[in-house]
Amino acid sequence: MTAFGGPEVLRLEEVPTPKPGPGEVLVRVHAVGVNPVETYVRAGTYARLPELPYTPGNDGAGVVEQVGPDVTEFKAGDRVYTAGSLTGTYAEFALCRKEQVHPLPANVSFAQGAAIGTPYATAYRGLLQRALAKPGETVLVHGASGAVGTAAVQLARADGLRVFGTAGSDQGLKLAREQGAHEVFDHRAPEHFEQIMQATGGRGVDVIVEMLANVNLGNDLTILANGGRVVIIGSRGPVEINPRNTMQRDADIRGMILPNTPPQEMASIHAALVARLENGTLRPAIGKEFALAEAAEAHRAVMESGAIGKIVLRTESEK
Repeated sequence: MTAFGGPEVLRLEEVPTPKPGPGEVLVRVHAVGVNPVETYVRAGTYARLPELPYTPGNDGAGVVEQVGPDVTEFKAGDRVYTAGSLTGTYAEFALCRKEQVHPLPANVSFAQGAAIGTPYATAYRGLLQRALAKPGETVLVHGASGAVGTAAVQLARADGLRVFGTAGSDQGLKLAREQGAHEVFDHRAPEHFEQIMQATGGRGVDVIVEMLANVNLGNDLTILANGGRVVIIGSRGPVEINPRNTMQRDADIRGMILPNTPPQEMASIHAALVARLENGTLRPAIGKEFALAEAAEAHRAVMESGAIGKIVLRTESEK
């Protein structure tokens, strides 16, 4: 992209293939993960904007093409996924710092690998590092059928939590249950907050993973248990709340964005994710797939309500 704006500013162009320097890895990208944050950057509305021209993308999966002279952790031919990139992953090749590259287990497809970086790290950071969810607690995942939502459901279920999920379609509710939610609720129903409270026997939920705080936060605070925590992962505007609802419950509202994660904690996240991918605990759910040239269409799709699973771009590299 050479300008900020609507999806139409995304154009497929030929550029030179980057060369890895010290501490860098060149990845031949087979699949690319599309995230809502990339649409905010493209539109010019995100807090941190890149210089133009700019190739979007943090998440991808593929095979190591070449490594820098001092890199011993990876070699050409290794299957990897990326969580961050120096040159952008909406491309056939992506240059990354070695810390941005992680092993992709053989039981995980490239499309699934492209679904890991931002969604799973965000879910892990929010659920386990910010909200400090513990086995035996009850967690509510809003938007449990989306990429971050399905990741949060899988992580919570694997860690021994009682998992509630919301979705806005029959297909989404089915997917949330398939990913491990014990109870699912249709957020199209006006009474779904009352239904969630009833499902806890009136006690309330311990943790809420909130994808759309501008819509839900005021109601979230009314269904928390004492000592409950809301971790805000997404919001598209302001919201009015009653602070007394936090006072009555000794409740916490905790915000997060993934770029704030300290390097040591980020390394810990990906070590945990790779282990869970290897043992089959985590199974990224893939939704729509688009060709790389259809990135603009993918940006429209990722912002539609009721998105199911992860939206992925495919390059020609795998053929």
